[in-house]
Amino acid sequence: MKLEQAIQSNKFKNEVQKAGLNILYTAWWLKTVMSRELKEFGLTHEQYNVLRILKGKHPEQMCVRDVACRMIEKNSNVPRIIDRLELKKLVKRATSEEDKRETVINLTQSGITILQATTAAVNRIMDETLTMSNQDAAVLNELLEKLRCSEK
Repeated sequence: MKLEQAIQSNKFKNEVQKAGLNILYTAWWLKTVMSRELKEFGLTHEQYNVLRILKGKHPEQMCVRDVACRMIEKNSNVPRIIDRLELKKLVKRATSEEDKRETVINLTQSGITILQATTAAVNRIMDETLTMSNQDAAVLNELLEKLRCSEK
């Protein structure tokens, strides 16, 4: 669907402004598609992101601060997300052996199992939704990274 149809407007200051709105709309659209799929597993996309981050270090533990640094959405309330994942028995929280002030997290077997199932579902949705060639994807990645060159 064209952006103009989606937002029912064709008034843009210029093509750069339209591109910015197009990025925002597309990100919202993709997040909505993924959230719908993850909801069937009882997860939010933020919880899924935390599980994936933990899986990247598994079987090592990670401190909450390091998880927060790797989040896609930087304003996520990571301790609250971890609380919810712990209630679902998908992660286990402990006190760090090196620094007793620090809390460390790791995946449980249930967390690994649900992550495998959700990742398969997310990969399927991504394959069905993001219909572009690898060459087009590489160009898009390059353009998006160029936009973020001033990111700190």
